Amino acid sequence: MRIIHILNHVQEIGNGIVNVAVDLACLQSQAGDDVAVISAGGEYEKLLNQFGVKHYKINQNRQLINIIKAAVSYRAILQEFQPDIVHAHMMTGVVLGWALRWGNRYILVATVHNEFQRSSVLMGLADRVIAVSKAVKNSMVQRGIPEQKLRVICNGTLGSPRTRKISDYQPLNLQSPAIATVAGMYKRKGITELIAAFEEVAQNFPQVHLYLVGNGPDKQLFESQAQATAVSNRIHFEGFQPEPQRYLLACDIFVLASHRDPCPLVLSEAREAGLAIVATEVDGIPEALDNGKAGLLVPAQNSNKLAQALIQLLSNKDTLQEWKQRSQENLEWLNVARVHQETLAVYEELDFQATFSSYTQPD
Repeated sequence: MRIIHILNHVQEIGNGIVNVAVDLACLQSQAGDDVAVISAGGEYEKLLNQFGVKHYKINQNRQLINIIKAAVSYRAILQEFQPDIVHAHMMTGVVLGWALRWGNRYILVATVHNEFQRSSVLMGLADRVIAVSKAVKNSMVQRGIPEQKLRVICNGTLGSPRTRKISDYQPLNLQSPAIATVAGMYKRKGITELIAAFEEVAQNFPQVHLYLVGNGPDKQLFESQAQATAVSNRIHFEGFQPEPQRYLLACDIFVLASHRDPCPLVLSEAREAGLAIVATEVDGIPEALDNGKAGLLVPAQNSNKLAQALIQLLSNKDTLQEWKQRSQENLEWLNVARVHQETLAVYEELDFQATFSSYTQPD
């Protein structure tokens, strides 16, 4: 097949959408498909090139002049590459793919990564819409996308071409016991509740430390919140880290306190590293934790319940060890090879339908 993926960028900044698409493009090319990526560029261009994926640079900033330029460039790429599949991962890409489809016989596929964004309903312009969790699929159905157009392919990141084997990473020397999160510094990631919960936990466990790995627009707000606590010296803001595995391997407990989260990649990474996991029971998080078998689930936006779960783990070494072991069970389904194969099945299903339709059209 000849496949084009459309992204806003390919920067190495911990963006889950970018990471999923880059993994997919690399594995497709490795399997023998002709693959290209359209984006504004970024650090992953080097990796894509290593896997034989062609990169076309287009600025898709939503200012009118940029969109016009992007449309002209996109049409030229279509004429040169002649794709069978155009796979859009963000709203601008699916609109471009749909609006400029005339005269180009390709199949348009869209993956909905963040269904909580209002613009995600535009992903329904595609021939097939991939949801990254059952929760996302149900949400898109409620927003008017026909169920027969939707397919679920849960995210998986283990074995990613972007990373090494987990055993190849050297753990950092952190204060222990250590609690960590790896997340964008956004309010929707529940950092406010995590800091509040940690303040409660830290009163009873004077040795425990919290490590916040990630950047984002609300980081300063969270830093101010942490400074106002009595345990600010035990709350560490580490910023974006290209190798978060080094933190995961050094910690005891991983927390994801999101208010909304379609299917976070970091949970598979935390599970592979063997951490006990506490996460909120929202969207695709329960699916990524085998519906509570691989991690403790707590209500979102509830720092007291979060603190209780952390205290439960820190109070009993046997309980903590049990949840560390449970996180590592049933990991196989979280690998990138499964995501690649299920995506290929969606492409082939659409290709068969298109071929069948062409043979059954009346003369």
